[in-house]
Amino acid sequence: MPLNLKQNLPAIELLKKEHIFVMDDLRASSQDIRPLKVVVLNLMPVKITTETDLVRLLSNSPLQVELDFMKIKGHQPKNTPIEHLMEFYKDFEIIGKQCYDGMIVTGAPVEQIDFEDVTYWEELKTIFNWSRTNVTSTLYICWAAQAGLYHFYGIPKYALTAKKFGVFPHRVLDPYQQIFRGFDDEFYVPHSRHTEIRREDILKVPSLKLLSESDQAGVYMVMARGGREFFITGHSEYSPVTLHDEYVRDLGKGLKIDIPANYYDDNDPTKQPVVRWRGHANLLFNNWLNYYVYQETPFRIEDITTLGSL
Repeated sequence: MPLNLKQNLPAIELLKKEHIFVMDDLRASSQDIRPLKVVVLNLMPVKITTETDLVRLLSNSPLQVELDFMKIKGHQPKNTPIEHLMEFYKDFEIIGKQCYDGMIVTGAPVEQIDFEDVTYWEELKTIFNWSRTNVTSTLYICWAAQAGLYHFYGIPKYALTAKKFGVFPHRVLDPYQQIFRGFDDEFYVPHSRHTEIRREDILKVPSLKLLSESDQAGVYMVMARGGREFFITGHSEYSPVTLHDEYVRDLGKGLKIDIPANYYDDNDPTKQPVVRWRGHANLLFNNWLNYYVYQETPFRIEDITTLGSL
């Protein structure tokens, strides 16, 4: 089944060029199917890029998904046109009145700031708390994973001596978890961050389950509440060129930046990136939607009404 998106979202035309099938909300409304409702809290500054990366993965599911985008009301991004935000994004004041089958919270370029000093921290905490009663399963990515673990479980973050930057091998610690259905014993994930969470802190909290880690990149995936929450420190959603764009951007700013590890062919930035994570990324999002969103979503009033009319 396709992904249902609002008409004119830039991701639609971008993904059509990749022969990925998505359809707008007008066509979707003509089908007598209750789609999964998923909301994305997009904290990244270049929102269209992140939208496209996530839509690319969510659209590969056989399930029909209706996608909403939410923004932080108290923060105005500098790299996304205000017209785009007004047309495609909703504030929590609107989103918070609804229930959702799934939610994705993206990373944000604020990881070197203390959580309490982030300008929208109070609003974010409100959204996190709301998700526990109004969302079946939430996927927290990169900085959002650190923020969620800190807010709910008191897990601290630590500054790294150098940016964790590249594509790193990871291992599955519990292969019988459904989130890993179809995974190989070793899989690759892109990382791009200046901070980390640590294994020993996770293991001190009985309600947290460490599911995957890397010798080079550390903790990767933590699960809580039986799959109602997943905290993922990497960027499985990244496109083939995202790390390259970040590398070129940082070089242009005169920042000290290493070549992203395990990324370019022959470790040569003049050559093409080698994509090692695409298969895992598709499995991750498909498994999450299928086993933790679709199969765990309780009946709602509209479902019961429909069943009663059959």
